[in-house]
Amino acid sequence: MVGLNMLITNGTLITLEAPNRLIAGGALYIEGDHIADVGTTAELVARYPTAKRLDAGGKLVLPANVCAHTHFYGAFARGLALSGPPPANFLEILQKLWWRLDRALTWEDIRYSTLVCLVEAIRHGTTTLFDHHASPGAIDGSLDIIAEAVQQAGLRACLCYEVTDRNGEDGMHAGIRENRRFIEKTRREGSEQLAGTFGLHASLTLSDKSLRFCREAAGALDVGFHIHVAEAKADQKDSLKKSGQRVVERLEDEGILGPRTIAAHCVHVDAYEMDTLRSTHTKVTHQPRSNMNNAVGTAPVESLLKRHVTVGLGNDGFSNDMFQEMKAAYLVQKLARQDPRALPADQVVQMAYANNAEVAGPFFLRALGRLATGAYADVILLDYVPPTPLTAENFPWHVIFGLDGSYVTHTICAGQLLMEDRRLLTLDEEAIAAKARERARIVWGRV
Repeated sequence: MVGLNMLITNGTLITLEAPNRLIAGGALYIEGDHIADVGTTAELVARYPTAKRLDAGGKLVLPANVCAHTHFYGAFARGLALSGPPPANFLEILQKLWWRLDRALTWEDIRYSTLVCLVEAIRHGTTTLFDHHASPGAIDGSLDIIAEAVQQAGLRACLCYEVTDRNGEDGMHAGIRENRRFIEKTRREGSEQLAGTFGLHASLTLSDKSLRFCREAAGALDVGFHIHVAEAKADQKDSLKKSGQRVVERLEDEGILGPRTIAAHCVHVDAYEMDTLRSTHTKVTHQPRSNMNNAVGTAPVESLLKRHVTVGLGNDGFSNDMFQEMKAAYLVQKLARQDPRALPADQVVQMAYANNAEVAGPFFLRALGRLATGAYADVILLDYVPPTPLTAENFPWHVIFGLDGSYVTHTICAGQLLMEDRRLLTLDEEAIAAKARERARIVWGRV
């Protein structure tokens, strides 16, 4: 994916550097896949008089969003009616919904559930996604299908396959092989659009023996893991029963934690576990909409941040509008703690941009999450007209109480224009939705 040289002019730039800057009448010069210059329109027009221009017309210009944990295949769960009584707890949600849905997927279903999510991502200004995939009936080559869709869309993704014991030893080994094969392939091909890591489901579906197989395979590849950690109390109960250890302690002893490992959720972690996540430099992702939907509890985000654990933001398969996830993160902490001071907007925005960029750092060559020289040219334009004064300092509160993905008019990834004036350029949304509806009906018949 090679972007074009382009000058974006007449925008209100929110750089989201440290410290944040607002540049009124601002401009960006994009050279190939990266931002080559940032300044005022007058300055950059003088420096690049012949450059192709995109006039922002006063729109907000922001770094594109990153989703640090998602499940593309979850798109086919929308509207799915389950037979029998509704699930009463998290384990029943897994057993009655997700583990029946993922077993029903074929390669064609994987393709179209992915494309549906990528359309949404472009529409709502998300250009980098960390997907955690499972399809027990179609493991071999499943990550290639997702990767092809990502490349077709023009987006960027880090992919993995969920290793688990729930489908027997053969299924567990097949998942290991798929992770290994895809990681080796992405390294061999050297695409900056794609990266691979080693996927694990969760402590509660992995034996010590399986964890050791995974650790040995990942160690040979010099990669970390992407795993659900203490999402529900059931994970802790299972770990204590299996090993006499809490989940984070067990994963540390098995060599799973580390600076390239992404621990999704961490809802039910205690102070010792939080300190362990910090000392191992493990990255954590928070998915507030999913946690509320599954009624598993509220992650101790502020406690993790105070311990200097990097906590990013994902969506766990919810719609790819990361502005909605920011709002949910802001609100749920206040409700859970019954304290309006909990997790202020500036910390939420830090999670969504700086911290998500830190999560992505080991996987991609350039910086994400800021408008700065040398960073990837991942840029979105929004037709948000602030009804009150907008400053670099109060921008986070405009995000929480004003912005959402519906304001996005242009999406650029690595210098390539993917959406212009709300018109998708790389994907046929209507055709994808039509085919996805057809495939979803078939999948629902198997669930």
